[in-house]
Parts: sequence; structure tokens; C-alpha cells
Amino acid sequence: MQNNIEIRNPATGEIDAVIPVITVDELNAAAALLKQGQGSWSKVPLQQRLDCITKFGQLILANKQELAEILTRETGKPFTQAMNEIVGAQNRIEHLQKNANRWLSEELIVNEGATHEKIVYEPLGVIANISAWNFPYNVGFNVFLYALAAGNAVLYKPSEFATGTGIQFEKYLYQAGIPEDVFKCVVGDAQVGQQLLELPLDGYFFTGSYKTGVHIASAVAHKLVPVQLELGGKDPLYIADDIVDIKKAAISAAEGAFYNNGQSCCAVERIYVSDKIYDQFVEAFIEEVASYKIGDPMRPDVFIGPLTRAAQLTVLDAQVKDALQKGAILRLGGHKLPNAGYYYAPTVLEHCSHEMELMKEETFGPLIGIQKVSSDDEAVHLMQDTAYGLTAAVFSSNRDRALTILEKMDTGTVYWNCCDRVSPNVPWSGRKNSGLGSTLSAQGIRAFVQPKAYHLRP
Repeated sequence: MQNNIEIRNPATGEIDAVIPVITVDELNAAAALLKQGQGSWSKVPLQQRLDCITKFGQLILANKQELAEILTRETGKPFTQAMNEIVGAQNRIEHLQKNANRWLSEELIVNEGATHEKIVYEPLGVIANISAWNFPYNVGFNVFLYALAAGNAVLYKPSEFATGTGIQFEKYLYQAGIPEDVFKCVVGDAQVGQQLLELPLDGYFFTGSYKTGVHIASAVAHKLVPVQLELGGKDPLYIADDIVDIKKAAISAAEGAFYNNGQSCCAVERIYVSDKIYDQFVEAFIEEVASYKIGDPMRPDVFIGPLTRAAQLTVLDAQVKDALQKGAILRLGGHKLPNAGYYYAPTVLEHCSHEMELMKEETFGPLIGIQKVSSDDEAVHLMQDTAYGLTAAVFSSNRDRALTILEKMDTGTVYWNCCDRVSPNVPWSGRKNSGLGSTLSAQGIRAFVQPKAYHLRP
């Protein structure tokens, strides 16, 4: 018997859709179909593949109203932010248009002497893209569009919390000219994800938690195929004492912490503030967070909607309770809201310390801890005190001072006077428990090909 996935609207807790889960036989058939189709797709000229991807982007934009509504209904992401993501993700397509030919074309290395040498970049084959719900356009485009451009076929498994969005990706890719034997959206939960790991695929690209990432890497290690893991973070932000506009810094920091309800791997998750400006910053920060409109995510003025997953309410409660027991002061929120859905009040705790889970373990919600520091050295020590290595940020008026601190961060991305930002022009990568490999940039294009060296004697 075929099971179903129930898509619940986080704003109400009610079932919004019921979608059949792919069966084992259907999954095996899809993988076999892609294996056959990939060879033909890889022979399609790169520009034609890019034309299909460009057309896909145009179709997404033409239907962005409906697509944003789907994303909001199934994840709780405020409608305005859903629209921002859909429009913003187009920069991945623009990046491929401008750069794919450069990084996927063969390279003539030696063209003289007895032996000529060149490098040809060949697609991996059929890859699995096990994606995430929090930014399905951004993290999905990072993988499946780049993989398709490079000549691969893709088994795409959306998160069960963004299944409707994943189905729309398949629909519009087909309309854009991507063959049905080149891309398949597979619907299912963790059990289907496990079945993907058992298939004889040529690469695995995952976005999600550290725990699941380790499981995937372990499960497929014997295959010796590429594995790329975009995992979580415990991203620090340091507010130095020389910032000119404390209020502006507080507004930026608050948005970095609470955009998409804090449900982002690169969201600001802990803040360190110089003792010289601590009180001023905290008051400005609280004023900003208190101004956020909470409510129905379909309303254009709402900034804080429901959490996507009901279970995360318990995680937030536990972190708040632990912090209060260990001396933190609750300045805002700290409780579930009485709404019908999965709402949690935007929460700010100050006078935090690294004895608290809030400052050490990933939060993934509208909850932030603030800690006072007396020097740059103390800030650096605390920022480095983490098992994660995704991003780190410094707000300072002094570029050299900021760069000195950022150079010490063992993270894939660093920010000066900004945060919670991703660009297709530079690599998106994690270190330590934040993952393996890179998406975006030249590295993200080359992630989906394997080099073949040619030694040629005319």
C-alpha cells in the first residue's frame, strides 16, 4: 500500500494537502530512467542546457504569486519573504549564464612539444539532491540547476515540509524543456531518503542537519562517490565598541537573527557586544525586535510567522529554560504564542554565557542570546568556541580591526558590517560540523563534474 504525506499549514496546524509517497518500485524505476536519459542530456550542447534553465527561471517568475503562496502555506515563511526568495534565487541562474561555459569547457594546458595535454570536465552521472525546507529555492537551485547545467541527471527529494514546492520545480523544469528522464522529484520522508542512499547513484548532495549529514556520509562511503553536505551553524556576531551608529547595527543584527524566524543555517545565533556599548546596543536591539509584526504569514506586513515544525517549539522552550536557570535575563518573549499554529514569541536573552545551550547548540528559531565581552580577544575566543564553522560576522568602523578578527575565524564565510548573506559569486561552504564541499562560485559549478586528463601525441 502506498503511504501519503500530510502537508500541514504551520499557521493553523491544519492539513493543507495530502500527497502520495513514492514507492520503492517507483523510485527504482525513476533511477533507472535517469540513468538512461543522462547520457543523452550530457551530449546536449551546454548553451541549450542553459537555455532550458533560463526558461525555467522565467516560468518561476511568471508564476511567483502562486509559488509564494504555496511556500508560505507549507513552511509558514511570511509571504513577503517567500517572494524575496523566489526573486532573489534568480541570481543563481544569472551566475550560470555568465560563468558555466568558462568553468565547464575543456582546457588546453599544453599545445606544443611532443605531447599535448588538456582537461575535459565530464558530468558525474545521476546525482541525488536531498534538499531542505527553509530556503528551498536558494538551496535547491544551488544544487539541481548547477547539476543540470553540467550534464547530470537529478533525483530531487524535497523536504517533506516543502513537498509542494518541489513538485512545482519538476513541473516548470519540464515546461522549460528539461526531459522527464533527466529530472525526477521524489516525494517522501526520511525513509525515502534512506532508500536513495541505497541506490547506485553517482553523487549525493544534502542540505540539512549535522546528524543526518554524518549518517549520509557514512552510509554511502563505500561507494566512493562525491558527497557534499551543507549543514547547520551556530553563527556568531561581534559588535565592537567603535561602531558609529549603534541603532543601525542593532537593526542589522536583529534582521540577521530573526529573518525567516531564525530558521536559517547562516542566521545570527549568538551576539557578543563590547561592554563599552553593551547597554545601548541591547536596548536598541530589543526596540527593533519588539517592533516586528507577528501573525498570519500571508499578510504582507508580517515579519514573524509560525515555525515550520511543531517539534521546534519544545527545543526553544528547553533552551530558554536552561539559560534562565544558569543566570540569563529574559528581556523579550520566551514562550509559545496562543495562536492556533506553531508560533513562538521573538525572544531575547541577555547576560548569557557559554554554560548555556543557547550559546552552544543550534537554535533554529526566533531566539537569540547576547553576551557582554571586554575585549576583541575575549570575543574571538568565544566566537571560536563552537563545533560549527559556517559564518562569523564583525561590526566595526575599522576595516583592519575587523579583518584581523575575521582572519582568525575557522568558518567558510565571514562578514564585515553585514551578516546572513549569500552570493553566487563566492563559495558557500562549511567547516567542521557545518559540512563538506562548496556550492556556488566556480567551485560550485565544478562540484558537479569530474576531470579527465588527455595526453595527446599528434
